[in-house]
Amino acid sequence: MIQPHATDPHALLSSAACVLFDFDGPMCRLFAGHSAEGVAQRLSGRLAALGRDPAPVAASVRDADPLGVLLAVRKHYPEDRELMAVLDEQLTEEEVVAAGMATATPGAAELIRALEAAGTRLAVTTNNSPAAVTSYLARDGLGPFFDGHIHGRRPDPALLKPDPDCLHRALESTGVAAADALMIGDSAADWLAAGKAGVPFLGYAENAGKHRELRDVGVEVSVSTLEGLARAAGSPHERNTSAARTATASVRCEITRPETTE
Repeated sequence: MIQPHATDPHALLSSAACVLFDFDGPMCRLFAGHSAEGVAQRLSGRLAALGRDPAPVAASVRDADPLGVLLAVRKHYPEDRELMAVLDEQLTEEEVVAAGMATATPGAAELIRALEAAGTRLAVTTNNSPAAVTSYLARDGLGPFFDGHIHGRRPDPALLKPDPDCLHRALESTGVAAADALMIGDSAADWLAAGKAGVPFLGYAENAGKHRELRDVGVEVSVSTLEGLARAAGSPHERNTSAARTATASVRCEITRPETTE
């Protein structure tokens, strides 16, 4: 998948008129205090209580993947919109509870505030519920920076990333062209959605597993921390003068380019 080329995270940030943040990962650890495994188990239990076979969601429960439960239910019960609505509502309630106990991603709030101060437009593009995002942002005093620009899960799980639906909505709501935006995400689905929407991408890989996931799908630029990126998001002068200074001192940047054959 072809993405607009960039050489480092500072260049990506300094050229972006709008930054689209994935929520769970780049902004916070949503299920840090309210386990994803428990959420997936309760969704499976609700499915059984409604008289449906929970076997199709067993793999998602083992993987502690609540969104995977929704996708599996849609696959096996594609015409049952009422069932999907019930499970989506329960997941939203669980995510709102989780948002109250979520832990902030180091450097994220500082980066958000620096981008807003520099006049960069901000939006959230996530597979989680808008209600959970709104709750978390209000808790940390970041809500006004994203007012009207929280684009999360819709009733149809087919529109979850890697479908670019939430990115398209964010670009429309902010009035920014895809090439002038930047998405910060931590998954293959984020990268694929950004590619489909034509939005440049900065990977956030907080551990070796995430780095492998992003590298394997072709992400060229990723960082292991958001700390230190706030300076690159400041005024144009600060952006130009801080990039070289902070590239190695503040941010560990991984640049992976496709292999070439001779």
